[in-house]
Amino acid sequence: MNEQAYKILLVEDDAALRFIVRDNLEIEQYQVDIAEDGEAAMRLFNAGNYDLIILDVMLPKMDGFTVAREIRKVNEQVPVLFLTARSMNEDKITGLTLGGDDYITKPFSMEELLLKIKIFLRRSGAVRVPKNSAPADSLAIGKYSFLEQDLLLSCGDYQRRLTLKEAELIKFLAAHPNKVLTRDEILVSVWGTNDYFLGRSLDVFISRLRKYFSLDPEIRIVNLHGIGFRFHVKSS
Repeated sequence: MNEQAYKILLVEDDAALRFIVRDNLEIEQYQVDIAEDGEAAMRLFNAGNYDLIILDVMLPKMDGFTVAREIRKVNEQVPVLFLTARSMNEDKITGLTLGGDDYITKPFSMEELLLKIKIFLRRSGAVRVPKNSAPADSLAIGKYSFLEQDLLLSCGDYQRRLTLKEAELIKFLAAHPNKVLTRDEILVSVWGTNDYFLGRSLDVFISRLRKYFSLDPEIRIVNLHGIGFRFHVKSS
């Protein structure tokens, strides 16, 4: 196995699906550890260092939501991709609320899963910065400093490690300050599609960002009913 290979934790209790996914990931040269239940997943996570986690929602011993909640207590950066049943749309919202980065519904094509994995790993690759590299450029947003490369938002003594999607959403909003942005514009630019349930997920992410930026009263994410949002930042 290539020492530079990305390491993925696959958590799925369906043996047949687990075998198929693992086989396809290893063909793509990913290093894969597998867990059949939530407790096993946490043991592996606590003992390893993963670049991405594929997490089924319905798991024995400890469900996927509980696993995600525990993972986020330790690591707020690692991408978490939920596997959900097609009929369980509320699961998608719950998973994203807990800090998941995206979801894929069963049944799914392997091409779709591999594409999403490649997208997240390509974006998260920026986090793996050599120790002797130059510090990342900081973007000033009001009183905040945003380090996209390090997935870090800070204001004075406050620091917030972001998920990839949170960082991408902040980047997009900050690139269009004080402008009306439609929901479709945001969804297509950040998620690549304007899927209805991703629209509901956007509301979850916006709620998170409002809390993160609450230390600066001059920063507001204004909801424009039926249209979208405006990222209000006081001009310097």
